[in-house]
Amino acid sequence: MNRIRSIVVPAAAVAGTGLLFAGAAALVLSRAVRRRPSRELTDQVVVITGGSRGLGLALAEAFGRRGARLVLAARSEEDLERAQALLVQHRAVAREDDVLAVAADLRRPDEAEWLIAEATNRFGRVDILVNNAGIITVGPVEHQEIQDFHEAIDANFFTSVHCTLSVLPQMMRRRSGTIVNIASIGGKVAIPHLLAYTASKFAAVGFSEGLHAELRAKGVHVLTVCPGLMRTGSHLAAQFSGDATREYRWFSLAANLPGVSTSAAHAAERIVRGVLRRETEIAITPQAVVLARTAHLAPSLTARAMSLANRVLPPGIEGTPGSRRGAEVRERELLPAKLIGGAAARRHNQTRDT
Repeated sequence: MNRIRSIVVPAAAVAGTGLLFAGAAALVLSRAVRRRPSRELTDQVVVITGGSRGLGLALAEAFGRRGARLVLAARSEEDLERAQALLVQHRAVAREDDVLAVAADLRRPDEAEWLIAEATNRFGRVDILVNNAGIITVGPVEHQEIQDFHEAIDANFFTSVHCTLSVLPQMMRRRSGTIVNIASIGGKVAIPHLLAYTASKFAAVGFSEGLHAELRAKGVHVLTVCPGLMRTGSHLAAQFSGDATREYRWFSLAANLPGVSTSAAHAAERIVRGVLRRETEIAITPQAVVLARTAHLAPSLTARAMSLANRVLPPGIEGTPGSRRGAEVRERELLPAKLIGGAAARRHNQTRDT
């Protein structure tokens, strides 16, 4: 019996150790498989507006790793050149030639038409349009000028309308294609000190939901995206009015704290999954999901909560007209935002003035 035990116990130990290593190897392999880029979108042509930096650049990486052919649009040629180089550096594409960069001001309908024509001439068609271009203005309503509202509507709403109407004829002829509208949780809930931005995003949500209603039966998929706060580095490019330094301080902190915000890479991956699953609407971050649902179910409660939030934000200051860019007022930025937000800005091409 002792002899049998002396053989069985070591054998069991060896077998157990082997199973342990096998399990560990399987876990490592499964994680490697999950991280390995898939090719679900091979040869699909994806046009991304505002694609040279921030979430647009993160989306370009996510689509590129799945085999898509990319068309990036932005107003700055310099930003686009850096974006192409970053996509190669991050191994989202093999060569800069895999990306068509088009410098265009999409607030103008003729330039939106030109963008779609350039993409179609180069690749033969447009399979996916991502309407991501936009701006952010932050400050109390008494410091918002009429021009701020016009600029927000032009950048956050009409760029989407122009590009969508330009690409729609070819998608409807094929009875295929996807239009992704990057709206915001600010298009579901009126966030204080973001009034011009919120108004433009409410318009974007209405446009996107209406598109879905009309185009679903015609073979065109429309996805409305309502993200919460994301670590894209866009706080440096946002415009701040009133007590600009204090406005920047609270906004940059909220936009960059983990747990409150999500990474641009995570948001981009979630959006791409929404495209592949042909989802109708998604919210990103738990806070955005809760706010979106609460706004519909309890509008009075939501409005009261936003009013209370407004009380802790900086008051307006007389004699401070105009606005300032985030990068110009970050001298008193809180350390977590400075470290985390700075890393996000460098990663997503937001660190140089354009």
